[in-house]
Amino acid sequence: MNQLTLKQPFTLTGKGLHTGGHLTARFCPAPVNHGYKIQRVDLEDRPVIDCLAENVVATNRGTVLGKGDVTVSTIEHAMAALYAAGIDNCLIEVDGPELPILDGSARTYTDAIAQTGLEEQDAEKDFYVIKHKIEVADPATGSKIMILPDDEFSVEVKVNFDSPVLANQYASMEHVEEFAEQIAPARTFVFVREVEPLVRAGLIKGGDLDNAIVIYDSPMSAEDLDSVADLMGVEHRHVDAFGYINPRPLQFDNEPARHKLLDVIGDIALIGCPLKGKVIATRPGHTINTRLAKDIRRDIKRQEIQAPVYDPNKAPLMDNNRIRELLPHRYPLLLVDKVIEKGTRYIVGVKNVTTNEPFFTGHFPQEPVMPGVLMVEAMAQTGGLLVLSTVEDPERYSTYFMKIDNVKFRQKVVPGDTLLFHVSFMTDMRRGMAVMKGRAFVGEKIVCECEFMAQIIKNK
Repeated sequence: MNQLTLKQPFTLTGKGLHTGGHLTARFCPAPVNHGYKIQRVDLEDRPVIDCLAENVVATNRGTVLGKGDVTVSTIEHAMAALYAAGIDNCLIEVDGPELPILDGSARTYTDAIAQTGLEEQDAEKDFYVIKHKIEVADPATGSKIMILPDDEFSVEVKVNFDSPVLANQYASMEHVEEFAEQIAPARTFVFVREVEPLVRAGLIKGGDLDNAIVIYDSPMSAEDLDSVADLMGVEHRHVDAFGYINPRPLQFDNEPARHKLLDVIGDIALIGCPLKGKVIATRPGHTINTRLAKDIRRDIKRQEIQAPVYDPNKAPLMDNNRIRELLPHRYPLLLVDKVIEKGTRYIVGVKNVTTNEPFFTGHFPQEPVMPGVLMVEAMAQTGGLLVLSTVEDPERYSTYFMKIDNVKFRQKVVPGDTLLFHVSFMTDMRRGMAVMKGRAFVGEKIVCECEFMAQIIKNK
């Protein structure tokens, strides 16, 4: 799957939830590997903030990103809409300290994206694949989020409030294609008893009955209700029973839970790449959502690329017989057993290291260690298979090493290890020349990496 961006820019305007000011946000196409970035065009130097979890500076009634003294808040609805649409690269220009709240949901963002359309880019998506359970919890609040391995991205949310109106609710999204109709329209919500302290704290100056579900669940006098209405700048309403007091009815019986699911997606988007895994959230909020995203970001930064997923039960894309047809190498120097995955710009090969390898006889008799130079050779052979996939009649061509740079050996490889080679193009092929990056993994750890140049030549 290739990366996606917007086909053309679109602009949305509205008031800010926290500031109450009029805001304009322009969503623009961006080049490959750009990610999501927000630019404050109202400031003199037009600073840009990367939409990544490590830049989260506050989570009170929304997710706030910051860089130095510059912040942008209420970003989660836009992030969720971009992420669910499969967009990888987008620059958001905004003329204030937050994105517009619109109707309190992600529907307007999603509709604008659908109307604008998407454009496929010449670079593959880089998924973060969940390979084991990841969990974060806050015993003080009872909040917990876990992610389990799965082939797709899905989310389940359970919410529980000490409220006779909103007690237990559940929402789920099994496939991201459900987002636009089932999740995006869900509005944010607030309890009437929370409004006064929030307004006095300067947090919801732009809040009203059109951009949030308002829940009345605690007895208040008519005078107190009128006072809250005055603080919000809305008309006085006569309320004689607990419930939702918006003029517009709920769109779903579990709309609050669906909105919490929307927020989870918006905060997960801050890992900086699409995710494959099942998210299960209990009593989620922006604080714990972004804690999880920060944990994943730390793992991403520790290792530039994840180890490939290897299922030995799956049939290979290329078995040893096919590899022997394409490569001239033979025993004892054919060092790729099979190919398990290949894209237009990368390939994944496998080498099972056994105690019968001939080089172990002398390297070393008492402590067998695979020579580093042979790991580099194995990556080069894997890269050769990638290069050969770009030409017709690949059996008529051979690839040759021309240069090796930046070789690093991080861990020894011994009998019993299974080496996974991930080799990718660093530049486009030119005149039969390819510059590639190779990484060798044992389990989840990189044991060797290098950059090399190879040339493809037609056999005589």
